[in-house]
Amino acid sequence: MITTIPELLAPAGDAERLEMALHYGADAVYLAGKQFGLRASAGNFDSDGMRKAVSAAHAKGAKVYVTVNVLPHEHQLSTLPAFLEDTADTGVDGFIIADLGVLALAKRHAPNVPIHISTQLGVVNSETAKMLYDLGAKRVVLAREMSMENIRSFRNNIPKDLEIEAFVHGAMCVSFSGRCLLSNYITHRDANGGACSQPCRWKYHLVEEKRPNDYFEISEDGGTFIMNSSDMCMIEHIGELVDAGVSSFKIEGRMKSSYYAAVTTNAYRHAIDDYVAGKSFDKTWLDECMKVSHRRYSTGFYFGEPGQYYADAHYFTDADVCGIVESCGEDGEAKIIQRNKFCVGDRVELVTKDNLPIAFTVTDLRNAEDERIESAPHPMMELHMHLPVKCDRLSLLRKLR
Repeated sequence: MITTIPELLAPAGDAERLEMALHYGADAVYLAGKQFGLRASAGNFDSDGMRKAVSAAHAKGAKVYVTVNVLPHEHQLSTLPAFLEDTADTGVDGFIIADLGVLALAKRHAPNVPIHISTQLGVVNSETAKMLYDLGAKRVVLAREMSMENIRSFRNNIPKDLEIEAFVHGAMCVSFSGRCLLSNYITHRDANGGACSQPCRWKYHLVEEKRPNDYFEISEDGGTFIMNSSDMCMIEHIGELVDAGVSSFKIEGRMKSSYYAAVTTNAYRHAIDDYVAGKSFDKTWLDECMKVSHRRYSTGFYFGEPGQYYADAHYFTDADVCGIVESCGEDGEAKIIQRNKFCVGDRVELVTKDNLPIAFTVTDLRNAEDERIESAPHPMMELHMHLPVKCDRLSLLRKLR
């Protein structure tokens, strides 16, 4: 019998991705302010935006966790207390922290905000977790390098009220728990300060010292993406994660699209709900994970080594979003905002938060003036068309590849 329903925690890189994650069923979202987060080039949220994000999430019964997970240098410490105080004042539900000094400042300047320990701190054993618990942590985000067996033992050896959060989907870093210096060395962009240039995804060759302009393949078949990790997908293993004691299922991807936030959140929402209801796993939700941009999937370190993906660093997907529903009447007459070109005669799918995807052929396409058109070629153009069912705003229209 399930005693605890796991939390579904989705990424929210900006306001649009936040809206999608909440619409498609996230129990909580994680996001960053304009400072001190490890995804500095995401849209992120200023103080007013943060306040609006918290209000929107709380209106849907969801929580907001703010990443304060950089490893700050000395010159950054002076502005951190004010940031913590201002962010706490917005009503956020937790700080995700990777540095013990930041933890101490958070306890001092935002004592009412729960503390979650970031995966960046590299928690892999119960003694570390218990020490962090004694320092005030409510939750630990496990290092991705933990196996399912280790998590189960870990859960049995930590306080019952210490929550476990674990990544279940998305990109993985070549460096332990994301602590990487490659970016610092090669591009002078501080990975642990939020500016990683992702050099682990680049293609590398050997260069001999006395022949600096001669580049040699590292392997016979040209497999030179030697640091490129596979992506993680654990949607088929909800039950095992629950049994191991994971409290919160975290989807990676604050830098990824609103379409990604919507589809992955939707897939894991349905998979979790089906598991809680005692239903068998529906492969539809694994198929949905194939319809977002991803590298080759693995199960991370949960069941052994994930392996690297040497062929290339490309993302691939089985589908492309072509429109987002702005409004829809009882008869299926919809206003849609275009995202990618599609045409009359195309086979598309309608994705909603409540039902399985519905495939249909586009037979009716009109512009903002209600004039019939054969294609939707202009980015963000307003379209009108008849959908097979009534659906909510933020439902998605996509074209299969």
